[in-house]
Amino acid sequence: MTSEPIFDRSAPLAGAPDPWQSGPTPSTRHGPPFHMTDMIAAEPAVARRILERVAAPGGGATELAEAIRTTLTAGEPIVITGCGTSEHAAQAVAQILREAAKAAKGAEARRLAGQPGAMILAEGAFELALAAPSHGLVIGISHEGGTPATSAALAAARDAGARTAAITVTRRSPIGGLADLVVETGELDHGWCHTVGYLSPIVAAAAVAAHLSGRRLEPDAVSRLLALGASDEAGAETIAANLAGSAHLLVVASGADRPAGRELVLKVEEASWLPSAYRDLETFLHGHLPATGLTTGLVLILADRGHRAERIARAHQALAAARVVGVRAAAIVAAGVHADLDPALTPAGRLVVAEAPEMPAQVAALIGTATPLQLITERLARVRGTNPDLIRRDDPVYLAAAEAAER
Repeated sequence: MTSEPIFDRSAPLAGAPDPWQSGPTPSTRHGPPFHMTDMIAAEPAVARRILERVAAPGGGATELAEAIRTTLTAGEPIVITGCGTSEHAAQAVAQILREAAKAAKGAEARRLAGQPGAMILAEGAFELALAAPSHGLVIGISHEGGTPATSAALAAARDAGARTAAITVTRRSPIGGLADLVVETGELDHGWCHTVGYLSPIVAAAAVAAHLSGRRLEPDAVSRLLALGASDEAGAETIAANLAGSAHLLVVASGADRPAGRELVLKVEEASWLPSAYRDLETFLHGHLPATGLTTGLVLILADRGHRAERIARAHQALAAARVVGVRAAAIVAAGVHADLDPALTPAGRLVVAEAPEMPAQVAALIGTATPLQLITERLARVRGTNPDLIRRDDPVYLAAAEAAER
């Protein structure tokens, strides 16, 4: 039996084949390090390369920023779309671009703010394909570039009269062929439990946002934030050990952390097969507690700097209520939140995210929580004895289910 070569976390990941085709089934690893393990380790270097690649002349960031600027100045909408992990990335991209548009300086800021019809929002690809906008800009997010629903959304938007763009691995992909503008991320995830696939469009959007707002984003700072987020392996193992036996896991978040909360739910379900659900922080306290109890796990994500005092206060109340009914709670929190949040409220453990004050709040929160949520997922898979790379398609029943869904 031939073993795989030692993984080099600093080396570029392969891009899409030429001619384009969807990626092959990941090789099977029967224990860690999984492909997911390798991808988390690679993300600091991947992010640096993506930032340098897309920010370079002709890399797409400047061109997409200009298209966004033109669209908003005309008072037209911008819709970011995707499916699965890419839908969560689309929600994150919308958060990042909205903040950047508001931060644009001088006369441009007054022009953008003065357009009552201008907006930046996220929408799932299937729904968007059924009600495509006839104007504005639609940005499709797809890691490999072959997601049928996202292709359908871009095609419907283009046919209706909207301009289209894509953030994907290569312009040679099906989605790239449907876009007027393409920002190429250039490197592919090695597993199907996409980690690089979630991070790549967020990093690319941060580069676009830097052009839009006129602020500089340092690749080394992004790389460092991701590395710090993946460094507390012992903390992730503690959380995984405490939550792995749960019958049900809830993830709770607010503000810019909501895309990360939704992504953690997807990651946990596809990688460790633990039934999970997402709740907004406030929503959690309106009718959902009766279904929780001693077999419920909970993860709070709170890294957003915006309105932090109010979010911490409400998180205290939510966690206190959960503790009364016996919910086992853990958290991914920024350093400032960690200092102000009673440790007794998260007995299942915490991962602490660096603050990164040099970055916009949305960028810092969304990039800062990416590797922690992935690390918890990977450690949950280890404890529960699952393979995160194949999202259960090594089981004939679940493979048949996937094939039935694609027919």
